[in-house]
Amino acid sequence: MIDPNLVANDPDAVRASLRRRAASEATLASVERLVATIARRRAAQTERDQSLAVRNQLSPQIGGLMKQGKAAEAEELKAKVRTAADRAAELETEVTVLQAEEARLLLYLPNQVHPETPDGADEHGNVVVRTWAAECRQMSGRTHDDLAVALGMYDPDRAAKLSGSRFYVLSGALAKMERALVSLFCDMAERAGYREVLVPYMVTAESMAGTGQLPKFEEDLFKLTVELAGQPAYLVPTAEVPVTNLHRDEILDDSALPIRYFAFTPCFRSEAGSAGRDTRGLIRQHQFHKVELVWIVRPEEGAAALETLTGHAQSVLEALGLPYQTVARCAGDVGNGGAKGYDLEVWLPGQSAYREISSCTWFTDYQTRRLKMRFKREGDKKTTLCHTLNGSGLAVGRTLVAILENYQQPDGSVVVPEVLRPYMGGLERIAR
Repeated sequence: MIDPNLVANDPDAVRASLRRRAASEATLASVERLVATIARRRAAQTERDQSLAVRNQLSPQIGGLMKQGKAAEAEELKAKVRTAADRAAELETEVTVLQAEEARLLLYLPNQVHPETPDGADEHGNVVVRTWAAECRQMSGRTHDDLAVALGMYDPDRAAKLSGSRFYVLSGALAKMERALVSLFCDMAERAGYREVLVPYMVTAESMAGTGQLPKFEEDLFKLTVELAGQPAYLVPTAEVPVTNLHRDEILDDSALPIRYFAFTPCFRSEAGSAGRDTRGLIRQHQFHKVELVWIVRPEEGAAALETLTGHAQSVLEALGLPYQTVARCAGDVGNGGAKGYDLEVWLPGQSAYREISSCTWFTDYQTRRLKMRFKREGDKKTTLCHTLNGSGLAVGRTLVAILENYQQPDGSVVVPEVLRPYMGGLERIAR
């Protein structure tokens, strides 16, 4: 969440950022409610503290008056103490209610957009900053789903029989290629200095709220019918959630930063907002695999970390020889928690278009304020909120799609990218 002090002290800056995001009028109006709520909460806290000060100041005097035989004066002070104590109790209740409302409103406000993030209302405002093309081929064969079916290694009908739409069953060399891609991505992340973690695939509502998936995006999640640790529970939409939550409620040593993790997990998304989009093939699924890269850094390291993180994701596409472009996401497309970010879009001949395969995002302290994730600089008494970043390195299913469409041959076979061959027992070509 954003800093409530910023909302209270500079609401114009908050509104300016929201307008850059093309936020709704309802979201803009919530800033006014939040400013008023914070002001009322602060006023109530001040009056509560004053009432407690009166109680604390007068209470010790009562005993002395009684000893002096001044019972009437003592009773008068007792009445004042009771009045002050009762008022303090009333105000404490009011403060609690206002704090809850303040927290609720803050949870729905997006992060402040970074000044370097381009203007734009949606993905059409994104700016291409880099293009890398081994060979940006045009469509001259089958789309990935038709090709995979022709190879006899993709069975959408049986997948639908098992689980309904937006699931897939792979077999043979394509199943092996998906597993090989996971191993390649993990090995490359490890060589780049990331530490591997194996995390749960189910998390609590607190964990979801910590990284910003709740409450705003609940409709995109798969909620479980049983609780975990006494809380509502969900299947992970990305490894970002459990990995970033590893250091929730912790004060990290300055010497430990930066921290860089990677994790392979299945990801589960309801795709509630994508009805009718990418209904065929492997592009948009309820369940898919992904290797996620997560950074925890000092605030001054965030900008450089984003460039390095994005470079690591780019290097995976280059190792596979897949044409791609890097786009700077505009203010309307950077994501609710993001301040600045890039998308990597791989070329898909079957669509004659670039499609997103990785998002790399700098969240500043938006997540860590929710997570209470801090660090203490050497010699400082106060703690400082960490900054977080994450990026896909990469989404496995979409990488498989890109390989099928970019490496298919006129005879319907698919050449295995050279970097993958050691992971596939030396296999050089996939054919029926």
